[in-house]
Amino acid sequence: MPLEPTDARQRNRRGVYRRRRAAAALSLLALGGVGVLIGRGLGGATDASADTVGGTAPTVTQPQQTVPSPPANATVSFAAVGDIVMGSPPFGLPADGGASFFSSVASLFTGDLVMGNLEGTLSSGGGSKCGPSPGPNCFAFRTPPEYAKWLRQAGFRVMNVANNHFDDFGQSGQRETLQALAANGLKASGRRGQITVVVRNGARIGIVGFSSYRWTSKLFDIPAAKRLVAEAAKRADLVVVVIHAGAEGSDRTHVRPGTENFLGENRGDSLAFTHAVVDAGADLVWGSGPHVMRGMEFYKG
Repeated sequence: MPLEPTDARQRNRRGVYRRRRAAAALSLLALGGVGVLIGRGLGGATDASADTVGGTAPTVTQPQQTVPSPPANATVSFAAVGDIVMGSPPFGLPADGGASFFSSVASLFTGDLVMGNLEGTLSSGGGSKCGPSPGPNCFAFRTPPEYAKWLRQAGFRVMNVANNHFDDFGQSGQRETLQALAANGLKASGRRGQITVVVRNGARIGIVGFSSYRWTSKLFDIPAAKRLVAEAAKRADLVVVVIHAGAEGSDRTHVRPGTENFLGENRGDSLAFTHAVVDAGADLVWGSGPHVMRGMEFYKG
């Protein structure tokens, strides 16, 4: 759909966005979670550092390169899905090794950029967070590292790891997961302070993931989130924020004001957070976590 865009790089000192007309378009195929959609113009810039991690996490820098400005009428379409668990003990693994896992839905993954929330690990080592005798509310998910190829084959290109299951098998599981994704040409988003940049149709897209857990950028630290999103807006033409937020269950189909808690965890204030990061320069906020479909909101256009 065509949108009246906003360019976050043209903020004045009061933080007011100057609006300019351009034929930009965004579309979202929402297969799960809560979404907030806004848009701004596709303008070019020269800082194309990709997958940069700052803050308290290790810093990973890529060589800068000049990316030409996208055409004024450029469009970018997104397909995004919620929580992905490709089978895991004690539920078992697919009999065909995962080859047909996405067969019934792969035709829906038709965006210029297909993203998903990887709810678990691609690992074989590490100890389970649940220990040898897990309780009824503890689940630790993992599939073999080679299953990353099925994500790639289905069309995914960016996997969010800002969620409660990325640490199911500790740092070893995290490390194996990131290595498996990279080996199959998949980028990860959602580690602490991380801004992941990809280029589609000449436009640079900055992706920033948030959740409530220590290994990710924090959902409930809104001032820090706004700073990280504002930095992403300087580096990219479009900014996509990914959140793993909200309480779970069939009675959680509505996004309500205020903080949501689940099993004693702070699952964030989705409305306050999404409005704040849009104010800071995000164009699209896509969410997962509640395990039910939630609503979409247009905010500031």
